[in-house]
Amino acid sequence: MAPAATRSTIFRLINASQHSACPCHGCRSATHNHAHHGALALNQLRKFATPVQTVEKEYAFEVAASNLRFGEGVTREVGMDLKNMKARKVGVFTDPTVAKLKPMRVALESLQSQEDLPFEVYDQVLAEPTEESWRKAIAWARQHDFSHFLAVGGGSVIDTAKAANLFTVYKDADLMDFVNAPVGKGLPISQTLRPLIAVPTTAGTGSETTGAAIFDVTSRAFKTGIANRALKPVLGVVDTANTESCPTAVHISAGLDVLFHSLESYTAIPYTERTPRPANPILRPAYQGSNPVADIFSMWALRTTVKYLPRIAKDRGDHEARSQMLLAASFAGIGFGNAGVHLCHGMSYPISGLNKKGPKYKHPGYLVDHPIIPHGVSVALTGPAVFQFTAPSSPDRHREALAVFNGVTVTDPSITSIPDSEVGAYLYESIASFLDGLGVPRGLKAVGYNKSDISMLVEGTLPQRRVLDLAPNIGNVAGEDGREHLTRIMESSFEY
Repeated sequence: MAPAATRSTIFRLINASQHSACPCHGCRSATHNHAHHGALALNQLRKFATPVQTVEKEYAFEVAASNLRFGEGVTREVGMDLKNMKARKVGVFTDPTVAKLKPMRVALESLQSQEDLPFEVYDQVLAEPTEESWRKAIAWARQHDFSHFLAVGGGSVIDTAKAANLFTVYKDADLMDFVNAPVGKGLPISQTLRPLIAVPTTAGTGSETTGAAIFDVTSRAFKTGIANRALKPVLGVVDTANTESCPTAVHISAGLDVLFHSLESYTAIPYTERTPRPANPILRPAYQGSNPVADIFSMWALRTTVKYLPRIAKDRGDHEARSQMLLAASFAGIGFGNAGVHLCHGMSYPISGLNKKGPKYKHPGYLVDHPIIPHGVSVALTGPAVFQFTAPSSPDRHREALAVFNGVTVTDPSITSIPDSEVGAYLYESIASFLDGLGVPRGLKAVGYNKSDISMLVEGTLPQRRVLDLAPNIGNVAGEDGREHLTRIMESSFEY
């Protein structure tokens, strides 16, 4: 063991390093010999230091998204698409409600119009899918030898089809093998999956563009999922006619998901702050942190949602607003699909999961026979408090968001006059006001939770490392699990 360094030794070595002959550090010497006293001194100093393993930060980001087709009536093209892909047998996924509606009818007619294009339909997808409902869908898919998949429905349908596709290829794998760690094993996906075409019927999840799939682990009373680029559809068919039949409550909840996808991805830690740097590109996560490409899509989606979602809340027949929200959902999907989300989504998973055993809240306007806090609503409940918390990490980005909510430019005096230290408080009020205008329940108390439930909600959030590690002041702070911060945010979200 090296001898302990005396105080005088350390000062002497530091002094030597600061007065080295290296011109790179301001030395007046004309020589460029880097084997100088400073280097020798630093090497000597290292003998007295305890070795520390450096965790390298990320240095790159990737952009991955599905191909998109946007237009009125494009659902009728899916049969030709699958035929062009030389599909041998198609597994079609939908839910009991969409199965009876026009989007599914048009999709089936398109499939039937093609010669020699066999398909089977699974119409039992559960809204807000669970571990059990995924296992049933996977078992059904494994009974058939599908070469291609087609999903017609909201995010629950598309996510279930992604899971069925994955476990059709990995026939012997268990569901938890690919679920995000630490809930599951988080294994990489190295095999090529079957082509999946996604036809969204809600303007919310953006699942038609991403490699994320979410489900409810009922045994642990929270949601989690699988996030891997391999899951993303080969084509998202965004048909502006397909949200005509959505009830207003579904439009609003779906739109809230778009809102917070864009806000969270825009304010996530920068990709260069994420650790650890992957040892192999296949290990680079889909959720990478904010980056220049995702920023563009996220901010466009935020502006569009703030403008058009209130119009749909007043008149769900507003065709322009519905069309723009569908596009915003896909744009936000590209944004968060490459940058990730953070606290609102992380906390929403136990909020919606614990509801089934706890408050048993059933949101008005949802035609289901079980308790449900719709995903977008569960995300929004903590929104004001979350962005008050994250604002100090990047005041300028939060100032931009504030300007969007207030309907002014970021250079408006009402925005520029706000000190950095107060941006979060202003943004809290603006988000709360926006949610009020949409009739969103005002906090956890409004959906039946008690203050005594907060500790359980925090415990249900802590395993969501996939998203918590992208949260400012948590994901970029070594050794920070976020418990104290999450508790305060939940308390601030109890009622407002």
